[in-house]
Amino acid sequence: MENQEYSVGLDIGTTKIVAIVGRRNAHGKIEVLGVGKAKSLGVHKGIVNNISQTINSIKAAVSEAQSSAGVPIRKVTVGIAGKHIRSLQHSDYIMREHPDKFITDDDIEALKDQVKKLVMLPGEEIIHVLPQEYKVDSEGEIQEPVGMHGKRLEANFHVVVGQMGSIRNIARCVREAGLEMEALTLEPLASSEAVLTKEEKEAGVAIVDIGGGTTDIAIFKDNIIRHTCVIPYGGGIITEDIKEGCSIIEKHAEQLKVKFGSAVPELEKDSTFVTIPGLHGRPDKEISLKTLAQIINARVEEVLEMVNTELKAYGAFEQKKKLIAGIVLTGGGSNLKHLRQLANYTTGFDSRIGFANEYIANDKNQYLKGPEFATSIGLLMESLKIRDKKQVADEMEEVVNEQPKPETASVQTETVQPVQQQTAAAQEQSVANEQRENRKAKLTFGQSLMEKVKKFFEEVE
Repeated sequence: MENQEYSVGLDIGTTKIVAIVGRRNAHGKIEVLGVGKAKSLGVHKGIVNNISQTINSIKAAVSEAQSSAGVPIRKVTVGIAGKHIRSLQHSDYIMREHPDKFITDDDIEALKDQVKKLVMLPGEEIIHVLPQEYKVDSEGEIQEPVGMHGKRLEANFHVVVGQMGSIRNIARCVREAGLEMEALTLEPLASSEAVLTKEEKEAGVAIVDIGGGTTDIAIFKDNIIRHTCVIPYGGGIITEDIKEGCSIIEKHAEQLKVKFGSAVPELEKDSTFVTIPGLHGRPDKEISLKTLAQIINARVEEVLEMVNTELKAYGAFEQKKKLIAGIVLTGGGSNLKHLRQLANYTTGFDSRIGFANEYIANDKNQYLKGPEFATSIGLLMESLKIRDKKQVADEMEEVVNEQPKPETASVQTETVQPVQQQTAAAQEQSVANEQRENRKAKLTFGQSLMEKVKKFFEEVE
């Protein structure tokens, strides 16, 4: 199988690293060829803090994905998150040299490249330059300017910025794991590709991806990305709270959260208890599910209040910017029982859980249905888009190369030959004229001589 036939998404998360291999089938859906999953040991809150452990985790996940897919993995599209991520709005323009020609993708790329030259804070680097809407000369609110004519091309951009050191660390881990990084994508953007519909993006929606170390937010309105941010809290801090509040080890705290956890204490009974085995001969410990829910609720409410702050910063409560489609919760943390009801109450927006299997064609056992795979599937979709664009560009290049080149030599020969013929004819005509003039000159001389002879004899007589 050729490498061009499939793509790979690599999600380097705080709790797990997932590699998904897939390709697009004849119906445009994604056919998953293999999945690899490994525990993430060197990442904290989305940031690599142990290079060697992260490399080993990446190798383990990729190796499992290669075995299940039966194909070699060389290039991967990688996700990035972390508290160092921030975003800003920026407007810029270019003056086109040839306004009589229509706007092309090259003009758009030139405008993006100009934005990428923005001076950031020390140690920061631009990750994404996302056009929101364009303006050509005096015409504004243009979604797709390609094909239009104009001198001044202007656009509003959503610029995503991250710490250069964190980006370099991820790149190094991928490289030393024996892989080539095809692209680096902000994780909430990848998740939105996997779980949001076009109608939701048009109506206005916020995706809230609750991962192990971070909660990533992306807001869309009128099919345009409006706001992105990363909150440095996720499911991991809830586990920590349970561990401290119930005085148990982390392993048991995680199991309690996953199996019995609830975000709304009022929906749990006081009389329901769960037993945790004691350590090294110590007696078992009984924990009330209501107490467990109270611990979870306190932290989840804090995270949702931070989400609310970001929604207010965007202006989601204004009439023109209102999110009609509400909130889509995804990521492993969205599996928490009654989280949707608490999100509805805290934010005032209707919410749903975003599952990532809508675009998957062969997920018969529903393994990839869980929202914890939203980011990795979104990264796979982004990788497939990159491959599709490259394939189109290659095909266009082949068409250009296959076009017959103008036969310059034959044209020149055909052009020169008539000129030579015309020159020879002109020369022949000139010679004939000269001969005619010479004959004329000879006749005139003879006639003159005869006249002189006649005149001489007349004088003699």
